Amino acid sequence: MASKIENPFSMRFVLPEQRALYLQMKEDDKLVAMPVIEQDELETFDYLLRDAQQNEKAVSITWWQHKKNGLGTICTMWGAVPEINENTRKVKLLTVEDVQWILLDNITDVRG
Repeated sequence: MASKIENPFSMRFVLPEQRALYLQMKEDDKLVAMPVIEQDELETFDYLLRDAQQNEKAVSITWWQHKKNGLGTICTMWGAVPEINENTRKVKLLTVEDVQWILLDNITDVRG
């Protein structure tokens, strides 16, 4: 059985502010630091992105998104790469429902 500290909703009365704070603490526990990517991995990512752009292939891109205090979440999205902007260092990922601009420096994985 979980204690009342681990699960404050087992108590009878919980203020909305307490519930919001508890849920925020649980979300903060899921945050991770940005992974360190080696140079050879970056070159592989660059090759896969350019190949996807030139041959109109779909790729799965995983990137780190900053949330707070140097921590963030890992996001993954699958789609086509119609554009890579060298000036802003962003890649445009196009899906059926959405368009996402992703910083090249935050990409942690690319799968073809």
